[in-house]
Amino acid sequence: MDAVKFGEMEASEPNIEDLKRRYKELSADLESATDDASRSAVIESWNEIRKGIQTWVSLTHVHFAQDTQNETYKAAQGRADELGPRLEELDVAFKRLLLENADRSSLEARFGTHAFNLWQADRDSFEPSIVEDAVAEAKLDSKYTELKAGAKVTFRGEEYNLPGLGRHLADGDRAIRREANEAFWGWFEQNGESLDQIYDEQVALRAKMAETLGFSDFVELGYKRMHRVDYHREDVQRFREQVRDEVVPLVKRIKDRQAEALGLEKLMSWDEGTYRPEGNPRPQGEEAWMTEQAKTMFRRLHPEIDDFFKMMVDRDLLDLSARSGKAGGGFCTSFPNYDVPFIFANFNGTDHDVNVFTHEAGHAFQSWCSRDAELADYVWPTYEAAEVHSMSLEFLCWPHMELFFGDEAETFRRIHLAGSLSFLPYGVAVDHFQHLIYEQPNATPQQRHELWQQMEQTYLPWRDYGDLKHPAKGGYWQRQGHIYGMPFYYIDYTLALTCALQFWVASRRDPKGAFDRYLALCKRGGTAPFQDLVHSAGLRSPFEHGCLTDVVREAENVIFE
Repeated sequence: MDAVKFGEMEASEPNIEDLKRRYKELSADLESATDDASRSAVIESWNEIRKGIQTWVSLTHVHFAQDTQNETYKAAQGRADELGPRLEELDVAFKRLLLENADRSSLEARFGTHAFNLWQADRDSFEPSIVEDAVAEAKLDSKYTELKAGAKVTFRGEEYNLPGLGRHLADGDRAIRREANEAFWGWFEQNGESLDQIYDEQVALRAKMAETLGFSDFVELGYKRMHRVDYHREDVQRFREQVRDEVVPLVKRIKDRQAEALGLEKLMSWDEGTYRPEGNPRPQGEEAWMTEQAKTMFRRLHPEIDDFFKMMVDRDLLDLSARSGKAGGGFCTSFPNYDVPFIFANFNGTDHDVNVFTHEAGHAFQSWCSRDAELADYVWPTYEAAEVHSMSLEFLCWPHMELFFGDEAETFRRIHLAGSLSFLPYGVAVDHFQHLIYEQPNATPQQRHELWQQMEQTYLPWRDYGDLKHPAKGGYWQRQGHIYGMPFYYIDYTLALTCALQFWVASRRDPKGAFDRYLALCKRGGTAPFQDLVHSAGLRSPFEHGCLTDVVREAENVIFE
């Protein structure tokens, strides 16, 4: 396909009746197929249909995220929310036929066992009886996104959205960051009841769907929906315990050192993102300048990622700056009909911009490496494996940080490492919280806030909100969109970070060898489950005892040298 730019990309909205007819034809063709070639041809036709649908879904989502106040985009996203479960119903019905096919063994030999395991998880986690509940769930997620994207916060006479306020939350001036945090959390306090109501409805819907499908609780269903085919909740629990036992004490030392560096007797919550009195290093330019610096960085890193990034810039596949009405956060998606990814972010002038950018570039580069995968299921790996590519690239780009920070690059690297280690306890706290929530789906909003407080006491014992009312009463979790829209996703960041930190250790000893292993991992795409991919890259699974020991030791040497 020609090098179409983002603004020229389009996809037809699926017509459900037309799709029903096409899926009926596919099913008939599969049933009448008498040899491997004809069965494979049916699967290839199905794959093309899925690519078209996903292109429309992704374009619709990106447009809505770019401007949540645009009525046309809002309406299209509403239709996508409505159609999503109905499209899934058709897709799962066809997967059921593949799973039950008399010649399944030959199909597995042709397309791989992993695809069938993924399809089995899809079959287990969906039935037509939950369609209406799934539609309602999707609409609640969009409601949460729109509510936060529409936030307007006045700070020192100027109006900000939540991402835009971010640069002041870690300001070098303690009074400014304290005041910015007060303004930030003031919005959540004003909207806390609405946020509780949205989540209350989501939890109830998810518990109901789990019961309808015969699961003991939504935890089981949630794992299926996340395609966790090679580990279980007990494995995740053991990993959380490793973080609690090995990383929490290290982070406590980091926080003590941080308070000392800031000249503080007590580190407060509004100090945690700031590592030196003059504030964290900031990139020395804005979006256009940073994009040019990134071109140089990727050119130095490897020819393949250089070609990839040039393509992304040439085809306008980056939307990086924060603006009014734009959804918060960052993500990467792809448009299969055009064989390209797309990076969405909210730059706010902080060091976090570089982390987010290299993170999402890692996702995009992996999907670019896998764009020719035979099945749509193999372009992206499961979520925790996908996060390995993104988080690892953050560290593999370290040698080139002078491009963004000049002579403050080494300071940035230390802060990035300290922040990454500090993230591990927070990430497992979010996951543990969600397990407790869905094991107690009838808990009241107040009880949920109390559960979050328990998580902070266990995993973030240094945290003190002072007189910031909303987070002090257990409301911090409401800022974390994944809890609302993607239950059980958040642990994936910590599992992946454990692997990325192993790449970091390896890159300190052999930069070229580490990147070559990373590139090979990207090219495997989603052709295997998480632990298989991890081991193929020469990494230890996060579920192995002691997987964090070497990382902690190396980090101690760097941070406390």
